[in-house]
Amino acid sequence: MEEVDSMNDAEIMLQAQAEVYNYMFAFADSMAIKCAVELRIADIIHSSGHQILLSEIANNIESSSSPDINYLSRIMRLLVRRKIFTAATSKGGDTLYGLTPMSRWLLHDTEQSLAPMFLFQNNPILIAPWHYFSNCVKEGGIAFKKAHGCEIFEMASKDDELNKIFNNGMKSVTRCIMKTIVKRYKDGFNSITSLVDVGGGIGAAMTEIVKAYPHIKGINFDLPHVVSTAQKYDGVEHVGGDMFEAIPPADAVFMKWVMHDWGDEDCVKILKNCRKVIPEKTGKVIIVDAVLKSESEDLFDNIKFILDMVMIAHSSGGKERSEDEWNKLLKEAGFPRYNIIDIPSWPSIIEAYPQ
Repeated sequence: MEEVDSMNDAEIMLQAQAEVYNYMFAFADSMAIKCAVELRIADIIHSSGHQILLSEIANNIESSSSPDINYLSRIMRLLVRRKIFTAATSKGGDTLYGLTPMSRWLLHDTEQSLAPMFLFQNNPILIAPWHYFSNCVKEGGIAFKKAHGCEIFEMASKDDELNKIFNNGMKSVTRCIMKTIVKRYKDGFNSITSLVDVGGGIGAAMTEIVKAYPHIKGINFDLPHVVSTAQKYDGVEHVGGDMFEAIPPADAVFMKWVMHDWGDEDCVKILKNCRKVIPEKTGKVIIVDAVLKSESEDLFDNIKFILDMVMIAHSSGGKERSEDEWNKLLKEAGFPRYNIIDIPSWPSIIEAYPQ
């Protein structure tokens, strides 16, 4: 019996060792996918309309010199194993590469593309703060500031390239999720005539809302350097300002991925400013953010906890919150009543009412 237990313990420890190695090199998957996105490999295969040879992929990569087939084949081998691409053997014995459902999300310039967000999250500037987690635990403070000497929004206001990839990344995720929100929150949008999107970036969310509900007068509200790059769209007014100072008045306030960027004290300030500008009896704040559920195992639950780590890395004290934490936060800000609407994505819709 002791020998059996010893064998079981050895197997358990061997399995644990393998899992530690997988975590140790988990970043390799992200870097390989980032490479494929930068080289537009999914787009090259998609444009062909069929499975293609490695040499065909290489011939269509934009480069000032001939691509290295050896490196490309090794990267593709891993990505096939990760089910980013498919590999099949032709009648002549050559390997043909094709798309999978995952690689279709990595196409550029499509309505449903996560490629810009993938490049943003894996940019060296955004990766650097992750190396400061232990410092944050020991000393407190903001990881991004420890890495770069300033906070992310301050850097973006001065760095046009960072501002561009930030906005493009957020726009790509917004497009994906807003289609679900616009469809699922039909009754919520039908009942309002004016809506201000606080922290709306370059207006991707508001544009989708107004397109689906043209009776709504939309106000896209963000920092001046952000809205200065926004494109014009009928029914949407771009307004620059500071949500900690004042927010334009409307029937309702829409906030997508804003609250999770900030700590509780800052969130209360923002929510109180929202409360000032909506009607007391009919107004509401529509929050689109994650609601953590420790016991749940839904499709997107794991990513919610990972996003909480992203908040440590990139935000100024922000975090993802459980329902109890949302309840406490909303009550402190003057919203005694709320309603959570789950949607098939990682955020939920949280309606907050002043009465």
